Amino acid sequence: MSKNPREGLSFDEALLAEVRDRFCRIDTDADGSRRLFFENAGGSLRLKSAVKVSDELNCYPDCFARDHKSSKVLHQYEVKGREDFRALINAKHGEILTSLTATMLMFDIVGPIVEYGKGTNIVTSVLEHPSVFDSCKFYGEKFGKEVRVAGSDSKTGGVAAEEVLSLVDENTLMVNVTSASNMTGAMTDLERIVEESRKINPDIFIVTDAVQHAPHGLLDVEKIRIDGLNIAPYKFFGNRGIAFGYVSDRVKNLPHKHIFADGDSQWEMGSIVPAHYAVMSEMVDYIAWIGTHFTENGDRRSLIEEGMKRIHMQEEALLERLLYGKDGNSGLLAMDGVDTFFDYSNLANRDLILAMKLSDYDFYETTRAYEERGVIVYERVASSEYSKRMVESFGLSGIIRVSPLHCNTMEEIDEFLDITRAIIAQRR
Repeated sequence: MSKNPREGLSFDEALLAEVRDRFCRIDTDADGSRRLFFENAGGSLRLKSAVKVSDELNCYPDCFARDHKSSKVLHQYEVKGREDFRALINAKHGEILTSLTATMLMFDIVGPIVEYGKGTNIVTSVLEHPSVFDSCKFYGEKFGKEVRVAGSDSKTGGVAAEEVLSLVDENTLMVNVTSASNMTGAMTDLERIVEESRKINPDIFIVTDAVQHAPHGLLDVEKIRIDGLNIAPYKFFGNRGIAFGYVSDRVKNLPHKHIFADGDSQWEMGSIVPAHYAVMSEMVDYIAWIGTHFTENGDRRSLIEEGMKRIHMQEEALLERLLYGKDGNSGLLAMDGVDTFFDYSNLANRDLILAMKLSDYDFYETTRAYEERGVIVYERVASSEYSKRMVESFGLSGIIRVSPLHCNTMEEIDEFLDITRAIIAQRR
């Protein structure tokens, strides 16, 4: 890896070539033309191995819960997938649960906590995905709990720990805040929120939406003492159709919907798809594989920690290039005709997302202008109910979200900057 002057360490050329070769359609559009997919916050580039193992296992007609050869093979994929997810989030205890989507999973986690947790109020934030915000609101209203909403930080684009903690008291039964904003990439100081919240109320439950942050930074439920968490493999180099989650021992034993014959601590219901668990293993194998390039420690969790560390450092370097450019090629911060939102002085506390606007274009025109030139970005605007609450909390009408991935190259970042200048020049 090579040191960046401001932040991060970038992959060397040989490793980056290997990384890129592991992803499907990394620079190819539906018609075969070249493109830059800078919309990974909406659904990331996918590992070839994830697609391959999924196709292979979906060919089996067998039920995983039978006592014959093929079924036993499928069962082993399930077992390994669960073990790998535990290793990914460092869950030595608690229960693993799945659902079709991360949104459904968050409602499954929040419901029993609000119903049976002791307290009169819930704390969340204005920057939450609707899966968090609406589940807190729905169950808060259903069970008569006050929902307190922490405001956003217009400087960082995140939610400050101080703002969350100012709403927590001895009657707060749950804090549910995002690990990182899927609009701005700003990380939340979960460790401080958990520590200080439990000083106020030792019995408080802490839940986090980790869907955005999981592909970019390390998760550790044991260290931070999280009670509930969800991720979405389709935003993490894997497939759509499943979400993985975790609940602590405290939560798993709360009354919840389940099949009685499976036991009171079981949270999953019905037949599983072994291929989904195999894909989880492929995701974790990939991260560990990156780790092997930088450490000789063969322990699975150690390789995951090293792999995620290096992914984040690579993405810091890409974000720095996007903001500041190099060798006379100005980055977005210095580019006339571009408004960049929020403070990017500390890239170590951000996922690889940039929020911007082109001065002479509305948001929809901007995304179309980029697509015409082979770049996929996304508009988050107040006219969308999925974005309105968040963007208006910053006093904005919208943003253009630019979200590359660690497998992108510095040359692709430079190409994006050149295309941005061309779009601006077209109106001037």
